[in-house]
Amino acid sequence: MDDTIFALSSGAPPVGVAVIRLSGPRVRFGLEMILGAVPEPRIATLRVLRDPASGEALDRGLVLFFAGPSSFTGEDVAEFQVHGGRAVVASILAMLAALPGYRPAEAGEFTRRAFANGRADLTEIEGLADLVAAETEMQRRLALRQAEGGLRRLYDDWRTRLIRARALIEADLDFSDEEDVPDDVAAPAWASAAEVAAEIGRHLDDSHFGERVRSGFEVVLLGAPNVGKSSLLNALIRREAAIVTAEPGTTRDLIEVALDLRGHAVTLIDTAGLREADNLVEREGIRRARKRADAADLILVLTDGGSVPDDLPADVPRLLVRTKADLLDSDSKRIDPEAGLLVSSQTGAGLDRLETAIAAALKLDRPMPSAMVTRARQRHGLEEARQALADIEQAHGIEVKAEMLRRAADAIGRITGRIDVEDLLDVIFSEFCIGK
Repeated sequence: MDDTIFALSSGAPPVGVAVIRLSGPRVRFGLEMILGAVPEPRIATLRVLRDPASGEALDRGLVLFFAGPSSFTGEDVAEFQVHGGRAVVASILAMLAALPGYRPAEAGEFTRRAFANGRADLTEIEGLADLVAAETEMQRRLALRQAEGGLRRLYDDWRTRLIRARALIEADLDFSDEEDVPDDVAAPAWASAAEVAAEIGRHLDDSHFGERVRSGFEVVLLGAPNVGKSSLLNALIRREAAIVTAEPGTTRDLIEVALDLRGHAVTLIDTAGLREADNLVEREGIRRARKRADAADLILVLTDGGSVPDDLPADVPRLLVRTKADLLDSDSKRIDPEAGLLVSSQTGAGLDRLETAIAAALKLDRPMPSAMVTRARQRHGLEEARQALADIEQAHGIEVKAEMLRRAADAIGRITGRIDVEDLLDVIFSEFCIGK
């Protein structure tokens, strides 16, 4: 924290404009050496950047200065917006490295300083990392809400209420004999703890939807050989990702492709045809297909009118899909809806209905609340807090119950980074690129 750090925060050269970011206690010194003066805060200024050692002009660009603590990191911060040629960027970075007290930033170090200076909590930082990595509209929305403090406000409210409940209990323990302390002052504490426990339970009862939005849903295509799994995969993503032939057993391994379905990230997984196989490679492919189906969010069970695979995972939702509709006559197309969604990979018939059915099965159209659990780390902390609050009912003695309240508040505090999270920091901030 005593060093002043710098890094290229924009894309690798050559680019139209390169953004070089500085943060730390010697930012003002660096600006005086490079520009001759510190610009007025928060006003973009066109300046010539000069090497202090030689006086040579390196480039002309926009300079922004943000005085701490009103900056992203909470420290003095500056940005150089210069021409994005390799030579320009290299010369400016070399010039900064030569300044006393300056060094290149490590991955995620700007964001880590924002956390250390109280500018963001861990949930906001995780949201920021997800926002940078977002590939679909719903991932962007979820990440932005978290980066803007949606989880922090909720979790801080729970922790504050639990701490207040602990304070009431401590008052009951330590000052119950005082005249101005009312009888049973701890009663509101237990009511507040029960309310928080119920709210945590409702928050966790989301079928892991937030984690799935963040990481993507998995849809596995299962069926006998040659029922049209690979053809349907290609039709849904509108390109040829899987090989399609008339020979049964063409697909031996898993083929995964990404699909943006109504703003959600969905991974479609083509699999080996399910049958009794003698070939060792095909048998391994079938084993992998069944294993992947066990962990899927949805299974598309494909049939062309023949048999439907049995012994499928009972706890995984499924849709029955009747393929090769283009080969059916008009009477055959009036099949019972229970026989499956009728689609044709050749003509595209029924694909819109299938996408709608997939979205409904995955509940993609459900309203997105302002705060959703997005990581296993957050869920684990909340489960720990809920369990501690549940243990209050079985605990004997007010001192033991007060300890359960402390454990619950601390578990929530670890989610936001309020307490005891040093071992998590390297993992979390390593997700960021250099310059963020």
